[in-house]
Amino acid sequence: MGRGTPVSDRYTSRPDLDDTTLVVRAREGDVGAFAQLAERHQAALYRVALRLLGNTADAEDALQEALLDAWRRLDRFRGDSAFSTWAYRIVTNRCLDLLRARRATVGLDAVEEPAAPDTTEHAAELDAGLAAVGAALRTLPDDQRACFVLRELEGLGYAEIAQITGASETAVRGRIHRARTTLAGVLRAWR
Repeated sequence: MGRGTPVSDRYTSRPDLDDTTLVVRAREGDVGAFAQLAERHQAALYRVALRLLGNTADAEDALQEALLDAWRRLDRFRGDSAFSTWAYRIVTNRCLDLLRARRATVGLDAVEEPAAPDTTEHAAELDAGLAAVGAALRTLPDDQRACFVLRELEGLGYAEIAQITGASETAVRGRIHRARTTLAGVLRAWR
């Protein structure tokens, strides 16, 4: 690699590099390093966005905007937590902002449930059960939904969720407990 090799081409396609190294290189202007970070974490970030927003188009938009925000704010990443934790926080905040904006314009009752496909009875029951879980999740307050999704569906720890949401660990535990209690009551019929 000569001196004339652009920074963005020097480190692309190096899966052996850890997140910290990729962050440093991305801060130096290596677009390929940031692309690797995005590719490495986008599936998990998309799952969170989809579970919070309940709509693939909105989740894709939220993920794209969150990754753009991460690129723009990379100089503000202090490294106090893992890059993934920081990225989760950005996508979670983007989703919560979208949910607040959506709630201001459309009531929850106006959201239409998807029709269950014409399948066997067992598959139809399963589809109805999954639809009930999705509907139950949408009834949770946004802060409870975010904590519940990050803990129960993404498997993150309480301390990491606290960093992502900006809440105390005690508040995170309380939100998850309230979410579990609410969901257990709503989903009692599906047990």
